[in-house]
Formats: sequence, structure tokens, C-alpha cells
Amino acid sequence: MRILVVGAGGVGASIASIAEERDFFDRCVIADVSQERAQKAIDVLDDPSRFTAAKVDARDKDELVHLAMAEKIDVVVNACDPRLNPPIFGAAFEAGCTYIDMAMNLSEPHAERPFEEVGVPLGAAQLAADEAWRAKGRLALVGIGVEPGLSDIFARYAADHLFDEIDEIGVRDGSNLSVDGYEFAPTFSIWTTIEECLNPPLVWEKQRGWFTTEVFSEPEVFHFPAGIGPVECVNVEHEEVVLVPRWVDCKRVTFKYGLGAEFIGWLKTFAYLGLDSKERIRVGDVHVAPRDLLAAVLPNPAQLGHLMHGKTCAGTWVKGTYDGAPREVYLYHVADNETTMREYGSQAVLWQTAVNPVVALELLAQREWEATGVLGPEAFDAVPFLNLLAEYGSHHGMVELGKGSRWPSPRQIGVVPANVAERPVVRPPQLRNFRYEHVRQAEGADTAP
Repeated sequence: MRILVVGAGGVGASIASIAEERDFFDRCVIADVSQERAQKAIDVLDDPSRFTAAKVDARDKDELVHLAMAEKIDVVVNACDPRLNPPIFGAAFEAGCTYIDMAMNLSEPHAERPFEEVGVPLGAAQLAADEAWRAKGRLALVGIGVEPGLSDIFARYAADHLFDEIDEIGVRDGSNLSVDGYEFAPTFSIWTTIEECLNPPLVWEKQRGWFTTEVFSEPEVFHFPAGIGPVECVNVEHEEVVLVPRWVDCKRVTFKYGLGAEFIGWLKTFAYLGLDSKERIRVGDVHVAPRDLLAAVLPNPAQLGHLMHGKTCAGTWVKGTYDGAPREVYLYHVADNETTMREYGSQAVLWQTAVNPVVALELLAQREWEATGVLGPEAFDAVPFLNLLAEYGSHHGMVELGKGSRWPSPRQIGVVPANVAERPVVRPPQLRNFRYEHVRQAEGADTAP
């Protein structure tokens, strides 16, 4: 197998550090708009002999196709921000490669009823290309990080082996991570964090289909394992709600993120000030998107590992019946920052995301996973993946919840919070439009992109 990893940021570099210990591939090209950054990801490896660095602009599909064909690439791994999915996805198709990503194409909220109805859902264009990929005999494996990714695989395993009937699949993510010296320092891309947390949360129900709710809705306290403990979780937009119902028979799918009151406060402040906007505004003689500015001034998550402490947990809470009796389980995976930094030089959140596409690559190389079309992880047998993940030394677990168990069941708290979209009437002219409407340029600004 010959692999092209597009993006040498925290996840791309972590993929290289994990993959170097495995022998399922012959060559791995790490490509980035900065060749220096790509080379740096390789220079820190213990055995860089199968890796090479390349310069590529991920926005340029033709440039990506040329690189993939010149290097005789079998699999393109998209380790970039999901804004860049369309050109990378298209380039993999045109070059005749297998495609892998960890986050799907961005959504577009409903123009008139964003907190009730779905507009353009996550990954819509990718899933719509399924027939074309099948006709070409190629696979696009979308959403194979940790969430989405391992969480979907847990859902498939529960459906196949733990339940006769499933009422709800609820992905729950929480941590007790802290960063020395910072009051606010996201451990993952703030650009992506804002996108999924401030977009209308997505829910699926068998009788209703997909619908949205208010931001930060349905708060609950979920007790996480491995010493993390109780964390307040709220609904956010996430790919599992799009993917899981396509392959797993259940009645409801949700995703709740353990943000905590302080983190939610920061996000509400960003939204209030308009710093969540992706639309460029004029500032002096330049045009800048407020969200890009925010991302630039906050610390780089990939460079925070040495200041981080604690653990992060990703998992899938499943409720239903087994052998005629009610059952609740939580299947989970924990990454300890001390361990991931010591063994891989990667902070826990980025490492936990990166290990899963590497496991998937190995299964594809061994032909234990084979398919064509555009598919999520839940379309594949979970057992080979979970066994290989354990072989990587990355163990996963399960706890029984509910009546008779020793583990506390989640509990609903409070009321649905006020809609983050409700902003004062008096606002600076350039920020006067709510982000889910068409955002106009500031008065007097030109239309330069």
C-alpha cells in the first residue's frame, strides 16, 4: 500500500507516528502546503525510511491529482480541516484512489427554520456520490476518526452482538483535560469546534427522520469512566447522527459533547461578538473572516501536549433490550495525555483521532474490510477493527448502565438553554446579521473574496 496523507498538522503528524510501527504499507507521503511542516512531521520519527515529504495546496484538486498519480498512491488520507474535503475527495476519485477522512463535508443550516429543520446535512455531497464511486469500483470511507469513527464502530458492535432491539444510540464525549497557563485553550481545532457546537444540533428519530434543536439543548450529566467522572453534556451537530441510522437499526440517534458551563460560556461569547462568522469582513485594507482570526490568536492544539494533563473519553451509550430484558451499555475508549505524549509525542485528543484511520488502513491493506462506494465505519464488521485496535495497545472497554449496575446512569438537568442565536438588536454594522442568514459584507466593503 502507498499512502498519501494530506495535511501535516496535529492529526496528520500523529498518523505518521502511529503508522511507522506497522508494516502494512510500503510508502507514505506526508503532504502539506508547507513542505517544511511536512518534513518536520517525518524528522521526529524513529524510522522515517518509508516516509517522504511533499508540498501541495489542498485547495487545488489538479495539484492533488498530479501528486497522487506521480507517487502511484493507493489511498488518500484527508487529515485537513473539513473545509478542504471537496477538492481532496474529488482528487482521490479522479486519481482512482481509495479515500479516507475523519470529518465529513460541512453542513448548511436551514435558511428559515435552522433550529427545527435540516438544511444541507453533513456530508451530503459525499454521500450523494456513492453511485459514482461504486461504478468506479472504489471506496470512500468517510468519518473514520474517533468521533465519528470508533463511535460508529461501537454502535455496529452493539447492534450485532449486545442487543436484540435498540431504542437509542447516543454518542457521549467527555474529558478532564486541563492546559497549564491558559484560561481557554481548545484541545482541538477551534474552527471545527465552533462549527459543530454552534451549528443547530442534529437528532434522528425513526418516526421523524432528521431534525435540529436549539444550540446546547437537552443538557445532562454523564458519568465517564477511567476517573474522569461526571461531566455536563449537551447536543451538538455531529456525523454519527447522519451515518449510524443508515446501517444500524434503532429508534433514535444523538450526539452530546461534554463541554462544561465555562466552555459553553466562551462559545456563547464568540457567537455574541460575531467571532464565529466564516464570512470575510473588511478590516482596514484587508478582508478577514472573524473565525479565522480567532483560530490564529488562540494557541495551536498540536503544540499544547506538554502543558496538558488528564484523559479524554469517546464512547457510545446504547439503550435497548437483550434476551427480553432492558439493557444499557457504554462502550468507550480513553486516551491518557501522559501516555500519548510519552509514546507518540502527540497530545491525547489528536492521537485518539489519528489511531483509527491507521487501523482502518491496515484492515483495508489486509482485505479484511472490502467495499465500494461512499460508506461510513458502521457499514463494516466491527470485530476485526476492535481486535486490531487492541493489538495496537489501544484498549477499549464497556460498562453496564441502568438498573442493577454499579455505574451511575446519565440524568437530565436544567432546562433547554436560551438560543445562542438571540443577539441584541443594537450591534456593530458589520456583525448585524445572524450567522445562519446570508451574511452581507460590512457597509462600504467591497466584494473581494
